[in-house]
Amino acid sequence: MNPRFALALATLAALPTLAAAPPTTAELPVREIALFSSGVGYFQHEGPVRDNATAQFQFKTAQINDLLKSLVLQDLGGGTIGTVTYPSQDPIEKTLRSFQVDITGNPPLADLLNQLRGAKILLSTAADKLQGTVLGVELRDVPAGGEAKQPIRAAFLNLISAAGIRSIPLADVRSLQFEDPALQAELDKALAALSAARGKDKKTVGVQFNGKGERAVRLGYTVETPVWKTSYRLVFGSKPEDKPHLQGWALVENQTENDWNDVKLSLVSGRPISFIQDLYRPLYVQRPVVQSETQASIRPQTYDEGVAGAPMPASEPSAVAGVAGGAARNQPASKAKMARAPAEGLRQLPSFAGATATENDSNGGPLDPSASIAAAASAGAVGELFQYTVAGVTLPRQRSAMIPIVNDTIDAEKISIFNEGVLAKFPLYGARLKNTAPGALHLLGGPVTIYADGRYAGDARISDLPPKQTRLLSYGIDLQLPVLVEGVKDNQRVQSGKIVGGVLQLARKYVSSRTYVAENKSDRTKKLVVEQPRRSKDSKVVDSPAPLETTETLWRFQVEIAAGKTEKLTINEEQVTSESLALLGTTGETVLGYLREGSFAPAVKEALTKAATMQQAIAETGRQTEGREEQLTAITEEQGRIRENLKTADKGTYKDRLSRKLDDQETQIEKLQGEMNALRKRHELQQREFEEYLKALNVG
Repeated sequence: MNPRFALALATLAALPTLAAAPPTTAELPVREIALFSSGVGYFQHEGPVRDNATAQFQFKTAQINDLLKSLVLQDLGGGTIGTVTYPSQDPIEKTLRSFQVDITGNPPLADLLNQLRGAKILLSTAADKLQGTVLGVELRDVPAGGEAKQPIRAAFLNLISAAGIRSIPLADVRSLQFEDPALQAELDKALAALSAARGKDKKTVGVQFNGKGERAVRLGYTVETPVWKTSYRLVFGSKPEDKPHLQGWALVENQTENDWNDVKLSLVSGRPISFIQDLYRPLYVQRPVVQSETQASIRPQTYDEGVAGAPMPASEPSAVAGVAGGAARNQPASKAKMARAPAEGLRQLPSFAGATATENDSNGGPLDPSASIAAAASAGAVGELFQYTVAGVTLPRQRSAMIPIVNDTIDAEKISIFNEGVLAKFPLYGARLKNTAPGALHLLGGPVTIYADGRYAGDARISDLPPKQTRLLSYGIDLQLPVLVEGVKDNQRVQSGKIVGGVLQLARKYVSSRTYVAENKSDRTKKLVVEQPRRSKDSKVVDSPAPLETTETLWRFQVEIAAGKTEKLTINEEQVTSESLALLGTTGETVLGYLREGSFAPAVKEALTKAATMQQAIAETGRQTEGREEQLTAITEEQGRIRENLKTADKGTYKDRLSRKLDDQETQIEKLQGEMNALRKRHELQQREFEEYLKALNVG
């Protein structure tokens, strides 16, 4: 026998003995919490239980799906995990329709009484008390009364009583009572279900632990939680020797149904993949409706008189087909098929021992949901993730708190940051933060409030700042340090070129120059950081001060300006790009333009000049050919006019003149056609010579 299956049977056999003792109530407070910046939280409860015990927890309805997806349980004392119970969540409409009295959709009294036809009731009106059986409710037209001419529709209750059928206006009924206690109980249950649905935001979940003696148990789960946030205060002292101070806070909300008392709280920056699946709402599969098959009855038969030697009449096809078809469809299953049926329908029951620690020994030990949390807490950072761990946190439910996570000096200095694309004339007050203090923590991005010289200076935002890295932040406009941008120059030129296989390969240089003039009108020395956009990742700074920092999109330069002084900073940026040009598809004027624009080696210049000359000759031949074609077209059109005139001209001088002109044009056409043929041949020869020249052209 499979040892794991045998263990499951043994555990199942032991369950009745364990369940014999009445369960006690166990208190399992939350001990560890890990909140993730992705909006989920892991909660771990721990505590002692004795013998068979049940622990109950309150959850919001919206959290039940997360609980059913992630709940993990562990009995650390050798016991077994029992049943986890929670209220069902059938749709309220389906629940209400399950009662004898259907109050779905808030039915009016007339519709409700129509459902209860045949029920015995006791009702009272203003003038009488009646007892009887509900026959139904009907609508009638009754006079509206007063000056109204149109009748109105009114509901009447038809009641069968000892005196016969009574019709009572439903508007006159003052009270109504069911005589059947079971029917009244059904209505009470439906109303109770409707009332419970209104309070569906809170659900009680019970967890059963089975075992003997006192032992420790643990459970953990993940549910949706508010995203924890950070905010900082950066304080600059009034004296130069004062070290800047950074204070950081984590903003945490306890939106659970449990108080946090002396818990270990971990604030994790990670973003685990998480989703919600509807496991709480009961699902019902739509099944097809199949009609029962019945055999057709045999019709009464009539028989004709038989004639010797005559053929027999055919039976009625419908009756025979009906019987035969029905018999074929209702044939009993073969013995072999019937013998296999029980085996095919057998399903192995799941072993409840799978919930115990013994079943989960494939990894060498019992399931421990807290192992990863403990390792992460001791490390402080996991891969590219990081976390803050705070012990002894106490926070009542539905309350929020600010928890200090950073409170230490930091390496920071005041600067001014100028970026023409942000503000054209003035730089921004800023600071450069270096997260290099001993034991520096990873600072999660968030708002920073700046205090300088004992007063509020402005607000800033900072992105994530890992240890040993530097960030800039800005918090105000520095009106005491105007900056003027002058001497703006942007130009480009061909730097060099070579010809390979008839392709001109160019090196083009882009040069951008800007001069920043800054005047310090304050009474203290200032450090100005100038940000200049980079043309591309391949560009470089030439004949300029070295950049202080370089990002993917910016150069950063720093200049120190004494009080009352003016400083200039000139930045020259250079970028060299490559460009290819097939000479065969260009014109001579284009090639000559490159020759005038760039600087080439003598051999390249000579080759390009020859190529341009050959291209110009080819173009000139083409233009001459087009000129002959235009002349030929004009003569042909003129001949058409002359021939039309000849048709109507009388014999004489005018007709002779037209004939001579037509003859001269024919001579001119022959001449043009000859010249065009010669030009086409010349063009083909020139083109072929040019192509052969380019194929063999390799000049560097």
